[in-house]
Amino acid sequence: MELGSSIGSCFKSANPPVLISKNTNLTLTRRSQRFSFRVSAVSYKEFAESALEETRKRVVLEPSPLQERYSSMRGLDGKTQLQMLAFKSPKIRLLRSMAIENETMQVFDFAGFMEPEYDTPIFCANFFTSANTNIVVLDLNPLHQLTDQTDYQDKYYKNIMSIYHKYDEIFPWGGKLTGESIKFFSPLVMWTRFSSSQEKHKALFSAFLEYYQAWLEMTIQVKEEIEPSQVKANREAQHKYLTWRAQKDPGHALLRKLIGEAKAKELLRDFLFNGVNEMGTKTFIDYFPEYQTEDGAVSDKRSIIGKSFETRPWDSNGLFIG
Repeated sequence: MELGSSIGSCFKSANPPVLISKNTNLTLTRRSQRFSFRVSAVSYKEFAESALEETRKRVVLEPSPLQERYSSMRGLDGKTQLQMLAFKSPKIRLLRSMAIENETMQVFDFAGFMEPEYDTPIFCANFFTSANTNIVVLDLNPLHQLTDQTDYQDKYYKNIMSIYHKYDEIFPWGGKLTGESIKFFSPLVMWTRFSSSQEKHKALFSAFLEYYQAWLEMTIQVKEEIEPSQVKANREAQHKYLTWRAQKDPGHALLRKLIGEAKAKELLRDFLFNGVNEMGTKTFIDYFPEYQTEDGAVSDKRSIIGKSFETRPWDSNGLFIG
């Protein structure tokens, strides 16, 4: 998502695996009273494996056609590895994962998109880890903007805000979010930055799995929409979301550096945000005309309206207070 300058009681707590190795992969070195964390001590692959295991307990998954085309890539440096997974089910249009690893960083991007007959939120987990820094976005992105549909918020978020509050102290608000991007987040969003530690990474795994279990339960309980106008509205809402992400996702710059501009664009549009070319014909400018430059191109600016949120813009009940 656009992050400025960055990249319910019925759900049981996750039992996190050991993410920190017991050997020399974990090195703590005193440097100006700060600690250095070996990146290889974190394994985001276990996050994806655990989510897929939870899914298979309740849903029949099958490989997406994208899996044949996108399974792994090697970076231009010959060292960076990109690993992709893609699945689908009768209700889930695409459940996909991308993990990037090299000696200096790890990236985890896990998402779930529904068929347009269902209005369930979009599962979104974007994690970045380097030696001393972690940047995390974890959310059930609303399919329909919550400012326009309060009944949608009541339907999907009202009864699970306790999940967010379970982790809000260990993972505080991470800083500025632009006014344009905030509408794609829910009051459940965990947007945070932290220094690596065994405790934090175990808590992150637990939060990830609880958020995912909540989303998975939604996908199971949701009823198929049979009204053509609502199916159309769901399709367009998902296409608008995909169009924003494919154009403005801050991960684009990193992918460009790792695999080159052509492959980065292809990966964004055809895999990470698959559907942007198939679910609708509207362009980015059609959805977001304020970004059009004088020559008709899309502005590179992160924000046009210039408003940002330095603190969490929702109250404890999930009401938007700006």
